[in-house]
Amino acid sequence: MIRFSLQCDKDHGFEGWFASNADFEAQNRRGLVECPLCGSHTVEKALMAPAVVAKQEAPATRPLAMDPHQREVMQKLREMVKAIRQNAEDVGERFAEEARKIHLGEAEARGIIGQASSEEARSLIEDGIEIAPLPEFPEDLS
Repeated sequence: MIRFSLQCDKDHGFEGWFASNADFEAQNRRGLVECPLCGSHTVEKALMAPAVVAKQEAPATRPLAMDPHQREVMQKLREMVKAIRQNAEDVGERFAEEARKIHLGEAEARGIIGQASSEEARSLIEDGIEIAPLPEFPEDLS
């Protein structure tokens, strides 16, 4: 698609999108191009500044650098997640079921981790059961 700056015989400027220059010419000859402001069918292409794309640098091949404060915060977050994982029981896909049992007093109160679908998590939250997702870091996934 090509965008043309157009102008009618009443000096109204507007834009139009066409498949090609020939497509614009054919539609204009048939009276299909119309000024949206006044309805005139006497339309011509207006002068346009060319779109020049500056050369872009190649994307970085390494992660974005963090300042010392960001690095410290990220390290503390990693340590916190590690501590939670070490001190919780991994109940896997039974997470929603087990969290509900603990909330209702049907199972021993303890820290658990596991997986829950979006619907299960939403249902737990709606029922007043406090849950929170644990972040996964790139090194956790390798």
